[in-house]
Order: sequence, then C-alpha cells, then structure tokens
Amino acid sequence: MVRISSAVTAKRRKKRVLKLAKGQFSKRKSNFKQAKKSTIKGQQYAYRDRRRVKRSFRRLWIARLNAACREEGIMYSRFIKGLTAMKIGLNRKVLSELAIKSPEAFKKLVAMVKAG
Repeated sequence: MVRISSAVTAKRRKKRVLKLAKGQFSKRKSNFKQAKKSTIKGQQYAYRDRRRVKRSFRRLWIARLNAACREEGIMYSRFIKGLTAMKIGLNRKVLSELAIKSPEAFKKLVAMVKAG
C-alpha cells in the first residue's frame, strides 16, 4: 500500500494558525505550538468580550437616560414603565441618543409619559 504524505494539509493548518497569531509577542507568533495555544485563548477572549461590550454599552445608555430623566424630574424606572405602558417601542440606545442630541424631543417624550 502506498504511503501518503500529509505535508500539504499540515502546512496549510500551520499557516492558518500562524496567520491568526500575527501581532503576538515572542514565540507566540512564530512557534506553532505556542501560536496554537495563544490563538485559542484569544478567540475565547474575543467571544466573551463581544458580549461584555454589549453589556457595558447598555449600562452606559441607562446611566445617560437616568441623568436625563432626573433633569426632567422623573425617575428612570418610572420613565421606562411609562414608555412600556404607552407601548412606545424605543430602545435604550435610541432614547439616550435622543436625550443627548435633541433634548427638546426628549422633553416632549417625558411630558407624554408624565401625562399618560
């Protein structure tokens, strides 16, 4: 039976891993074994942090909304409850942008919530 070399496949795999490890420090960018470990860990961090970024932005939007609501004399929780009761489907990102970029529109929204 003929023996088959897996050189092409192995080289392709190593090349892919080393390309992912580009920009790493010391042997992590050139040594396959180190690069493999490093890229696996890096991908784990990337997966985790994609979710963390979403969380931290939501916290930022809520803090901005809370400050804007307090200026208008209403608590954040009552403002959100009023919005859901009136079935206004704006998310926190849009509301915080509205509070920053066009405060007069935000004041009208707060007035609507207070009245309703």
